[in-house]
Amino acid sequence: MRTRSSIVQTAALAVGLTIASLLGGVAEAAPGGGKIVVANRASGTISVISVKNNAVSTYALPAGANAPEPMYVFYSPIQRRVFVGDRANDRVVAFDAHSFDVEGIADAGAGVFHMWGSRATGELWVNNDLDNTTSVIDMRTLETVATIPTPADLVAMGGKPHDVIVDQQGFYGYISVIGVAGAGDGLVQVDARDYSVVNRAVVGDDPHLSLAAGNPNLYVPAQGSDIVEVLDRESLESVAVIPVPGAHGAGMRVNGRYFYTTNLPDGGDDAIYVIDTKSNSVVGDPVDTPFAVPHNIAMTPNGRMIYVTHSGGASDKVTVYRTRGRSPIPSLVGSIDVGLNPFGIAYVP
Repeated sequence: MRTRSSIVQTAALAVGLTIASLLGGVAEAAPGGGKIVVANRASGTISVISVKNNAVSTYALPAGANAPEPMYVFYSPIQRRVFVGDRANDRVVAFDAHSFDVEGIADAGAGVFHMWGSRATGELWVNNDLDNTTSVIDMRTLETVATIPTPADLVAMGGKPHDVIVDQQGFYGYISVIGVAGAGDGLVQVDARDYSVVNRAVVGDDPHLSLAAGNPNLYVPAQGSDIVEVLDRESLESVAVIPVPGAHGAGMRVNGRYFYTTNLPDGGDDAIYVIDTKSNSVVGDPVDTPFAVPHNIAMTPNGRMIYVTHSGGASDKVTVYRTRGRSPIPSLVGSIDVGLNPFGIAYVP
């Protein structure tokens, strides 16, 4: 067994930019550079937010057989591409990470949902929850190199592939399976060389996934079970179970030192929790968000700026938070108007 040795431009003119301090309405620019890319599920667009000055530009997904439905975003330094899943058209759109011109389109399965890539393998893994498969796409050629079926026994119990993540070394991919009848949902560990299932575990209800280089564990927020479960990435044995109400979104600092999750079902109250990955415990008080349905998380590599999408058909908000000094606890800076139903979100350098 291997061991682990531990990525039609609409050129909007600052579309709906409303970021402002809650204390007096003064706009606060973020430190550092890069961009935050948001998939607007109900608008068929992506919003690109400048980390440096909070300016917003909007780009449309190319037309398809159906109105585009952008879901999740993944950035790869391989050819500097931003990948956006289009659920309505069973595809993934590749944008140039600088100009946001469309560079190509990759076919996926029916029901495109979460996706994740690995620089080590050069592959993007895309979950298809109508086909009950995971498409493995070459991020250079945009060709499908493999299709991984969700284990048949989990599908027979109502299971569907949901979240997915691939470790940075390209050893394993991890796929969460939701809707499984009985006690708990599923987690499937897949060999990233031959795409065979090598291990499985039962986890909490509605699991999402996060990991980081230098941290040997997999973090699994399970909304329906009100926990974040910590698993050993090799064995999938439980390391810790951390109580967090409605734990859903998953954001990890690049160095793996702190993990952030959102309390999605309880709306804006006490909606961001910070977990110290050394002690595997919640640190500080949970942070309130001003809008309902705090969903997905992106952050700058140093963790200084944190962005949260607030999803829902009529929602158009991303909230912004800042950490200071050595404290990992974020404080609210303000909000940015984006497209309708902001869903997936990612940092792009």
